[in-house]
Amino acid sequence: MLQVKLDTGFNIEVDFLIAPFIKRFFAWIIDLTILLAYAIIINRILRLGEGTAWATPEWVYALAGIPTLIYFPLSEIFLNGQTVGKKATRIKVIAADGGQPSVSQYLIRWLFRMIDFPWWILVTIAFGALPWWSAIFLFGGIGCLIGTPYSQRIGDVVAGTILIDTRTRTSWEDTVFTELTDNYQPRYPQVMQLSDKDINTLKGIISAVRKKSDYDLSIRIAARIRSKLQIEDDQDSLDFLQTLLKDYNYYSTR
Repeated sequence: MLQVKLDTGFNIEVDFLIAPFIKRFFAWIIDLTILLAYAIIINRILRLGEGTAWATPEWVYALAGIPTLIYFPLSEIFLNGQTVGKKATRIKVIAADGGQPSVSQYLIRWLFRMIDFPWWILVTIAFGALPWWSAIFLFGGIGCLIGTPYSQRIGDVVAGTILIDTRTRTSWEDTVFTELTDNYQPRYPQVMQLSDKDINTLKGIISAVRKKSDYDLSIRIAARIRSKLQIEDDQDSLDFLQTLLKDYNYYSTR
């Protein structure tokens, strides 16, 4: 399986598994099934209300078309790079630099679906608006997946995103939120010099250290952060990282 090395905010490279084509395909099938089921339900509801003021063609287009159109971008924006299909197959969209994609990156991916999966070309060929050989463009997205090092479709290349398998040794966490006690006392105000991306990275590294007992990683990360923030302390490296995470939550919510 393909891997990509991404540099964290602390100059530590982390391996990610590139989502294989078969997982992408099954994720797409699941999402398509959801959209088809939705369309069938809406169609039946509108048939029950046939003849009423709200069961008009305009309502049909609005209720059936708009949610289908915005399903992918809204799902990825609000589910942290995943749709229902992607969650089921455990794959996720991340930025090519290893961080969380911006809203604009998600929207660019969505807009380029019309190029990656140009079903409309078949329609135009059927009506004679395009010559038969235009069908070759149907495979542009697949060709890009095969031809790019990280199996990116055209939308991913333009948006600067990649699709990873979440069964990876270290992953970015969806949130930096950490529970704090009411009487918690922070130790390192310098933590606020770190960015949200740094903190997301930090939480993922802490999780990896716990799961894999990779304490060498925690030592390296702690040393780099101490140097960057000019902190001198004698805490254990993992305890230090956990304290930083708590301190960030403390200061960012006050």
